[in-house]
Amino acid sequence: MTLAPVVALEDLPRFLKPEARLLGLDVGSKTVGMALSDVTRKIATPYDTVRRTKFTEDAKIIGQVIETNQVGALVIGLPYNLDGSEGPRAQSTRAFARNLAALIEVPVAFWDERLSTAAVERHLIEADASRKRRAEVIDRMAAAYILQGALDRLARFDAR
Repeated sequence: MTLAPVVALEDLPRFLKPEARLLGLDVGSKTVGMALSDVTRKIATPYDTVRRTKFTEDAKIIGQVIETNQVGALVIGLPYNLDGSEGPRAQSTRAFARNLAALIEVPVAFWDERLSTAAVERHLIEADASRKRRAEVIDRMAAAYILQGALDRLARFDAR
């Protein structure tokens, strides 16, 4: 297996087959939230949360999701600092993506995910979700928030 390419988001469409879905990932230290796009790549939907154990096990689960759902590429949220710099969390996410790219065949793109979890948490609080319910869904909803941002950006590229 060859290393999956890491590409700029605007270059992603040329790697995709028609109707290939995108898989969004919100990589945290304890969990990986996942979200899937529809086949038209317009709408992101929360999918699942992986409780992180060993990297190889986490990668195997992500690989199965890619295969089962005809995923054509990954969009991984990159947690920049508020000033735009990359801190330890961003470096950790890049390392996760690099290691994952060695085990999968679909391209990987990054999306700026500053404040995505905070935005989703605010939305869930406004929707009066209990603390327990928020904990259950926050990671996959943050992944959907990340993926939707990337999908909206890709749609603007298509409109040109």
